[in-house]
Amino acid sequence: MHRSPYALAALATQAIPGLDARQVAPIDEGVEGFDCALVIDAEARHWVVRAPLSPQAGAGLEAEIAFLSALVPYIDRGDLPFIVPRVAGTAALREGGRALVHSELPGYAIAMEKLAPGPGLAAALGRALGAIHELPVAILEETGHPAYTAEQYRERRLAEVDEAAKTGLVPVSLLSRWERQLEDVGLWRFIPTVTHGALAADAILVQAGNVAAVRDWSEVKIADPADDLAWVLAAAPHDCIDSIMEAYQLRRTELPDPNIVARASLASELALLRWLLHGTRNNLPDVVADAVEMLADLDVATAAQEGELVRFPRYGGTGETSYQDEVATSALGTVPASSGEESAQAASASPRQGGSAGADPGPSELDSLPVSGVTEPIDYVDESTADRVDQ
Repeated sequence: MHRSPYALAALATQAIPGLDARQVAPIDEGVEGFDCALVIDAEARHWVVRAPLSPQAGAGLEAEIAFLSALVPYIDRGDLPFIVPRVAGTAALREGGRALVHSELPGYAIAMEKLAPGPGLAAALGRALGAIHELPVAILEETGHPAYTAEQYRERRLAEVDEAAKTGLVPVSLLSRWERQLEDVGLWRFIPTVTHGALAADAILVQAGNVAAVRDWSEVKIADPADDLAWVLAAAPHDCIDSIMEAYQLRRTELPDPNIVARASLASELALLRWLLHGTRNNLPDVVADAVEMLADLDVATAAQEGELVRFPRYGGTGETSYQDEVATSALGTVPASSGEESAQAASASPRQGGSAGADPGPSELDSLPVSGVTEPIDYVDESTADRVDQ
């Protein structure tokens, strides 16, 4: 059930007592499963309203609200070099669940294809990822978010490969490749961290050559930090990999993980496998066909590697091989990555979309966002009777 922008504005007035909404416009935050609108109040403040379209999206939003609320002290202390949505209020929905209202975030979606090597945005992106992975895991332990040990994570990936093998749709060479990597216990010695879990261009907002904000925290969990790196390293220009990874490592306080890029590459490949499983589990032939095609392309791309991911000592500081050389020897960069767990969001978008940086709208387009010409206050409206567009 979709809600019109006016219905979302009405929810905003419920979520924030005294809010005098004057203008409203639909917006696309790049997150599937939500109706979103921008509301401008009488004081020219900009608010974003998000209402879930399904119980699954609603559950993700509840997890996000819990995390963002617990994160406030760390934001106030300056632990993150960017801002995140700050919960301003919520409004109950008639069918259950809540709508979230927060201040509009600055910046525009990152254009990964425009990154340049050096100390600019590429390095800022690495620092931002490192800061996320440095957050105390206690934040998520206290809020009941998913938490996995390294061994549990490896076993989950093995179970996915086993399930996919039973479909008969995955090339045997890929199954063998993945099984070898998953059975290499040394590859899976890592310290789990807080992970975003759903990184994509629309989740990372940039401004003035820096990462200004990170949004869409519905998939946050304690897991393998390589999962967050998978999409970034696949989408970034090849010559930016060193800048991203060096800045990332400088921001981390843990000892260097020599296998993190290898696991990131594997995560990007297994995103295609999960896309296939989404199609088979839900009887979606178009999704299955799309996944089969991408898996065939991956099979060709990895054939020359004889089933191995090459690992280099760069993180240990003893080798001459760069991070970008390591990425070049893997399939990373040839396969769009979407490495988070299957969710309402991930299940609705092909990995073809998940790895695309998308267009860079630039701040000028955001400044000229068309809004409905509401010159009188949008009075409180009972959400159950507000204007809707049912589909």
